[in-house]
Amino acid sequence: MKLTIVETGLPPAPIRADWPRYPEMFARLLSAADGDLSFESVALSTGAALPDPAGLDAVLITGSPSGVYDAEPWMGPLMDFIRWSAAAKTPLVGVCFGHQAMAQALGGRAAKSDKGWGVGRHDYEIVARPDWLDGGLPGFALGVSHQDQVLAPPPGARVVATSDFTPYAALSYETTPAISFQGHPEFEDDYSAALYTLRRGAPVPEALADAAIASLGAPHNNADVARWIARFLRETRETRARSDGAAPSPR
Repeated sequence: MKLTIVETGLPPAPIRADWPRYPEMFARLLSAADGDLSFESVALSTGAALPDPAGLDAVLITGSPSGVYDAEPWMGPLMDFIRWSAAAKTPLVGVCFGHQAMAQALGGRAAKSDKGWGVGRHDYEIVARPDWLDGGLPGFALGVSHQDQVLAPPPGARVVATSDFTPYAALSYETTPAISFQGHPEFEDDYSAALYTLRRGAPVPEALADAAIASLGAPHNNADVARWIARFLRETRETRARSDGAAPSPR
């Protein structure tokens, strides 16, 4: 199965040379969870055109420094692409901005939260268990970096995980094969620390950035979330193959 990763942003310029781009972070993460996955990327935020979603196996939308309300030239095409993907039943995965963009495009609302910056390791309670969410964990922890949140999920979205800071931390869609997460399973702790250090003082208050860096000593569930994403993709592939009357292909 080939996963098309839509790149909607780059690591900040001062640290960009020290870290891989977001599609590579996701490819590393998800390859460890499912060796049968292959990857391609679309550099949307730097001018690449979006493909026809009906011809894709599955799509993942990355994080971004932009918000769904920003007047980026690619924002409207992305929203249309998400809606077309949903109509075509192309499996969708969203992370951080991708989580927000999917909710916005499909009838919900994402915007800046009055709770301010979310940074550091955040813990989420699992409140629903779709088939792809295995393992019996009561919750999970991820590194985060966001001001924006999903403030109202769209029709047909089920809340999978929540916290006081982020009530709609993970969503699963009932009418189309789609899941999304606010946190960043693709971020290694060293990258998160570099990001918080860069933003310390402006735009993230110094004390909050320092606490965020200290919190990275707590365990995370990056590998668990990667396994859930891989299982979601595998299950949707198998469901599609059964509906087409053919055996599922490993790629």
